[in-house]
Amino acid sequence: MDHHVHLHGIGHSFRHRGPATLAGIDLAIGRSEAVALVGSSGCGKSTLLQIIAGLLHPHAGRVIIGGTAVTRPSPRWNLMFQRPSLFPWMTVAENVALGLRYAGQRRGVAERVARLLEMVGLSEHAADNVQTLSGGQQQRVALARSLATEPELLLLDEPFSALDAFTRAALQKEVRNIARSLGLTVIIVTHDVDEAILMADRAVVMAAKPGRIVAEVRFDAAVAAGRDSPAFRLARQSLLHPFESAAVAA
Repeated sequence: MDHHVHLHGIGHSFRHRGPATLAGIDLAIGRSEAVALVGSSGCGKSTLLQIIAGLLHPHAGRVIIGGTAVTRPSPRWNLMFQRPSLFPWMTVAENVALGLRYAGQRRGVAERVARLLEMVGLSEHAADNVQTLSGGQQQRVALARSLATEPELLLLDEPFSALDAFTRAALQKEVRNIARSLGLTVIIVTHDVDEAILMADRAVVMAAKPGRIVAEVRFDAAVAAGRDSPAFRLARQSLLHPFESAAVAA
């Protein structure tokens, strides 16, 4: 496999000589692969994602993305948070264009934004103020903004946790399909076992105190048939056991 992301011996603590938040994390992720980081609250999933994004510096180890050591954020990898964090005084199109402007791109911005809004199903809302949109629509704007710089890696930190079940299910499918169509590598943080199965090729199970990887579960492509399929039920059973064991151990 052509490995795209490498984590080498990642360790981190938020206090000098304090308890380790993360310890000894090694992980290789293939190009265009989707990986879910799962585990109970407090196991360091979001901290690890922020280290991958270059928002935090690990106290030990290093992150390599596409052959480049991560030392700071980059338009080559974008992080979507739980909340869309849009600028309420701007239109949908203006919010999407921000990523391009921050990356120093000036040419073809309008055309690029139009293509992205079509991709996420918001073309007719381009001139609307983002405050008029539903929660699901706002997350679509955030997704379009994250894709604007044509990143090679998309990082998702429980981006659908605040949405209703119907909207969440729709976005899980849409984001997965968009990532596949663009050939993106995806890392998603979630504590939802079903979401991990629906959105990832494999799940990495983390335990706490310190945050560490304790298991990996790869999913068969047949899980795409949905939650009622035998393949999905088998995948769920395979992931639940290490997930629950890790939670008990913490």
